[in-house]
Amino acid sequence: MSVAQVANLSAEAISIEERSPFQIVMMRFKRHRLAMVSLVLMIFIFSITVFAPLIAPFQVQELSVNKYFVAWGTVDEATGRVHHMGTDHIGRDYFSRLIYAGRISLTVALISVIISETIGIVIGAVSGFFGGWIDSVLMRFVEFMLTIPTLPLLLIISAMLLRDENLIPIPESILKFMGNLLLLTPRDARSAVLIILILAGFGWLNAAQLMRGMVLSLREQTFVEASRSLGASNFRIITRDMIPNAMAPIIVDASLGLAGYIVGEAALAFLGFGIQDPIPTWGNMLAASQQFMLDRPWLPLVPGLPIFICALAFNYIGDGLRDALDPRLKL
Repeated sequence: MSVAQVANLSAEAISIEERSPFQIVMMRFKRHRLAMVSLVLMIFIFSITVFAPLIAPFQVQELSVNKYFVAWGTVDEATGRVHHMGTDHIGRDYFSRLIYAGRISLTVALISVIISETIGIVIGAVSGFFGGWIDSVLMRFVEFMLTIPTLPLLLIISAMLLRDENLIPIPESILKFMGNLLLLTPRDARSAVLIILILAGFGWLNAAQLMRGMVLSLREQTFVEASRSLGASNFRIITRDMIPNAMAPIIVDASLGLAGYIVGEAALAFLGFGIQDPIPTWGNMLAASQQFMLDRPWLPLVPGLPIFICALAFNYIGDGLRDALDPRLKL
């Protein structure tokens, strides 16, 4: 081997050592082209929904009298505004409702996955760290919940909660916050909060199993023994040593879970057990379009395509994160 080759290898080794773990993960993630395209696409969709009040030409419940199912690109004669995707069966602008619906559907999915992953992290970490009867009780409960068909149970519980407002009292501060976030009144935001609670209440099970498995593999490592020898409490070991080192599979599970939550929220709304019209979501817009499918077969594609695209994009992002966070892969 020549001196030049040795110098090149030394320079490459130094450059690799200088890279932080985050930089290495990003390098691996960028190699997954579909994941990168999906990430850019989701940033674009999120940006549209965040700036919905500025982009939407019409208010979400604004009616155009006697203008039902007008053609795409029709100009409103009274105001000069454009119906980019026409209007629905009662004269509401379809494009405006679509991007407002995206804001609600994506926010519900995002908050649901944050809550469910947090619950799963806490329960899984406690179960794996302490073991014994605590582990047995918690994991047997998780396994029992996983055996129950999810969709029928979601339908039953959502029907009960949405029908009786007093069954689960929700603080006004939470309703006000969600109303401001989703651009809804506090009363309308209640449905969104209940759907988040329902989805998150059944979505933490896989995260708990993943975290438990990671903690079981970490609790006998030398850095944990070093923390114990230094007098660290169990709480400090779990929060500072266990959870940060076990987050890789949780991050992947969260990204994949976003796709499931979007589909789950849409399914509940489509079946009439989720957020209902006039609050727009992709699910209830899809449900409203089914009665006009024979005359306008393209109509279900308008809310259906965003559901499909977002679910597919989150799956590709999760696949890219799984490859990027796998320590067995070479740089």
